[in-house]
Amino acid sequence: MSDDPIRVLRGIRLAAALGFQIEPSTRKRMKSAAPLLGQVSSERVRDELFRILEGSQAAASVRALEMLGVLHHVLPELEAMKGVAQPEPHIHDVWEHTLQVLSALDEILAALAPGCQAEQTGDLFTGLLVLRLGRYREQYAEHFSKLLNTDRSVRGLLFFTALYHDVAKPHCITKDENGRIRFWGHDEKSAEMAAERARLLSLSNDEIARMTAVIRNHMRIHFHTSRKDGEGKDPSRRAIYRFFRDSGEAGLDLILLALADLRATHGNTLKQETWTAALDVCRIFLENYWERPEEVVAPPKLIDGNEVMRELNLAPGPRVGDVLEAIREGQATGKVSTREDAIAFGRKWLEGNSIASHGDASR
Repeated sequence: MSDDPIRVLRGIRLAAALGFQIEPSTRKRMKSAAPLLGQVSSERVRDELFRILEGSQAAASVRALEMLGVLHHVLPELEAMKGVAQPEPHIHDVWEHTLQVLSALDEILAALAPGCQAEQTGDLFTGLLVLRLGRYREQYAEHFSKLLNTDRSVRGLLFFTALYHDVAKPHCITKDENGRIRFWGHDEKSAEMAAERARLLSLSNDEIARMTAVIRNHMRIHFHTSRKDGEGKDPSRRAIYRFFRDSGEAGLDLILLALADLRATHGNTLKQETWTAALDVCRIFLENYWERPEEVVAPPKLIDGNEVMRELNLAPGPRVGDVLEAIREGQATGKVSTREDAIAFGRKWLEGNSIASHGDASR
């Protein structure tokens, strides 16, 4: 291991993959060799880390990395999460919560794998997951078969994303007027920190874009779940359109992470009604993405920028893009269906936003 410290990571990966125990004397050597990982190229470290995360025991492997003192040398920003308390309904500190998210994500992906049946699952919540979302198992299988990079899988990137989704919480701690702990802005800050680590590990731009889209938007499903659970309200067509506008295909990963996050947050205290509400919200998003994409998620183009400038007497500039985006959202919400509708909608939108436009120009 002193000859090649990457064997420290490889040992953990092989133990998890083969169901082996690492002998105490070997663990001692691994711990001693861990500081030498700083001398190994970031690409070699990245490749072993992703093989660990792509395995079936990602949470146990990451826990082993932490126990052997490896995290400090390969993913140092994760250490700050240890011992950071969270308010209810959280039942774990930030670090343990993160490990529980990895475990829950593993279970969710296994339950949505082709061939899994609701009656084969080990608990009620997983059974409900299969019943409500199981019809999309083939689509998810195809999604995870794609490659953003020839050396790394979409699954591995999702687990890496899960590992970093709350990484900024220790840096975003505040208390409200009642003394309750809050983590305002942790989603945006976590995305920034994850992107920085990803760059240091030489991940591709596509991988970084997908990862940051998931982390930046990971609270959105929770918002809709709370609304569904408390008020019985489904996500609107506008909300569905904006969700996928902001996350794209990464929204499919985001949905799975949100469900794992919910399971890890509540643990055994999770109410069936809350879980069912989350599944219903996720089913609505997936239904629109895979079954009605042209209606809500990606409406067909009715008019282009040149036509907008000509019909609405606009000069080239950002305003043209704003009008086109407003028209697309109008299509998604059912207010626009023809080219004539698009022109009329764009003209009305411009009139309603003319004050803001003048304000922009004056600045």
